[in-house]
Order: sequence, then structure tokens, then C-alpha cells
Amino acid sequence: MAKIKKAIPFEFVIENLFPANPAVKPMFGAYAVYIENKIVLILRDKNDEDSGVWLATKVEHHASLKKEFPKMRSIIIFGGGVSSWQVLQKDEDDFETNVNHACELILKGDERIGTIPKPKKKSTKTKVKSRKSKE
Repeated sequence: MAKIKKAIPFEFVIENLFPANPAVKPMFGAYAVYIENKIVLILRDKNDEDSGVWLATKVEHHASLKKEFPKMRSIIIFGGGVSSWQVLQKDEDDFETNVNHACELILKGDERIGTIPKPKKKSTKTKVKSRKSKE
């Protein structure tokens, strides 16, 4: 049986970022959006309060971004508290307007949005080379 591929939520985001050649990768039941080596957004559409577009940012940028996105808040799915991931909730009246503005900031190279992911840890397993038996 063929696996049914889910549609990427909020596809207008990919269209907006098209000039920057975004890469989209599945991540934890959502979709991560990369521009070059930076993760900039996560597109997540579930039935909970963290559904929407997540902005990859740093805590030191929260105050200035909050001036542009007053309803932006930290995601709570990972236990609450202040998070580097900030969400523009899909249920807000100004959701599309805010997401479009975030896309504009990304296209302009705004340093407040986007982080370079930490390199993946190498496996701790050691590979054992097989020896050829002498005959």
C-alpha cells in the first residue's frame, strides 16, 4: 500500500520565500524551512495552541520581534517557559499578515530570524572491520 504524503501546511510561506530557494524537510510531524544553512521556520498544523508558523530566533531578539508581532509567544509544546522558538498562531486574525511580514524579513536577511542548527552528533558505535580468513 502506498504511503499517503501529507500536504505541507501554510504553503503560501514556501511561495513567499521562493526567491531565496527554501528547502523544506519533515521534522517531528511538522515541516522545517531552511534558507541556505539556517533553519528559519517550522510549519505546524495540529489541533493545539502551538499550531502555526514557528520562528527560529534567539531570546535576545524576542523584545524587538514582539514589537513587530505583538501576539508572538514562546511555544509550549516542549514544557513551557521561554523558548527560542516563537509561534505565530494560526487561529489569530492577523496570522497571514504576520507570516507574510516574517517572510519579508527573512528575504531581507533579518538576523533576528534563523539559526544555524548544531551539527548532528556522530554515532558512538565503532565499526569493526571484518578480517579475511587466511586459508
